[in-house]
Amino acid sequence: MRLRSIVLAVAAMGVLSSSPAFAGAVLDRIQQNKKMVMSTDPEYPPQSSLNASNQFEGFDIDVGTEIAKRLGVSIEFVTPGWETIVSGKWAGRWDVSVGSMTPTKARAEVLDFPAIYYYTPAALAVNSANTTIKTPADASGKKIGVGAATTYENYLRNDLVIDAAGAPPFQFVIKDAKIQSYDTDVPALDDLKLGDGTRLDAVATALPTIQGAIKNGYPIKVVGSPLFYEPLSVAIEKGDPELTAKLAEIVKAMHEDGTLTKLSMKWYGADLTKPAA
Repeated sequence: MRLRSIVLAVAAMGVLSSSPAFAGAVLDRIQQNKKMVMSTDPEYPPQSSLNASNQFEGFDIDVGTEIAKRLGVSIEFVTPGWETIVSGKWAGRWDVSVGSMTPTKARAEVLDFPAIYYYTPAALAVNSANTTIKTPADASGKKIGVGAATTYENYLRNDLVIDAAGAPPFQFVIKDAKIQSYDTDVPALDDLKLGDGTRLDAVATALPTIQGAIKNGYPIKVVGSPLFYEPLSVAIEKGDPELTAKLAEIVKAMHEDGTLTKLSMKWYGADLTKPAA
């Protein structure tokens, strides 16, 4: 029940219009409320998670907090499901997603992507006891866990298209995967740690997420090279060019003054602000 306070905070925002955003409407709302509401995931370390004090922490949390600071407002976090976030139709329930989202052509039909703030490698993990999957290609035909509606799921379906500027090319090396979808990535890793083949043969997710699980004692390991590198962007609902321009300006400044590099080093131990870092 640790999310109860967050749910109540969302309810306290009142009944909001379901009409699409008009030019400047969301930025005006943020400035009038003196608060930016950001969607995030409570179980996606080291990007975003709740700590022992029930406070959000992580790379995305720090980036979002800095964006709000530069807008001159406070920040509030809400936790809708990932499939809800990427489907658009936010209806004013939150203002921005700083949630490590890949800006694909399909998502761009319902969302705008003001600025890419970092790049992350996608990787394959297996249980430490596994001796048969030595490269990602060896996982072909195996049961692989993955977060629903993620680029990792699309990759396993062999229909991923990353058409954002600066995205490095990639190949589909895993064929005919038996895909097991989860609400988010961490429950898939939880099942993988139970044993080799107990529930899953492998998990596809962001390399930093795998590394975070290993650091927390999960008996898993990374297999081979990254599956692909994905540019990750701030996202907003379509229709507010003023907010798009303002966020692009802020993120550009955070790249140039080293803020994003500093936060990347803090959470990942590497500078992931450039492609294929």
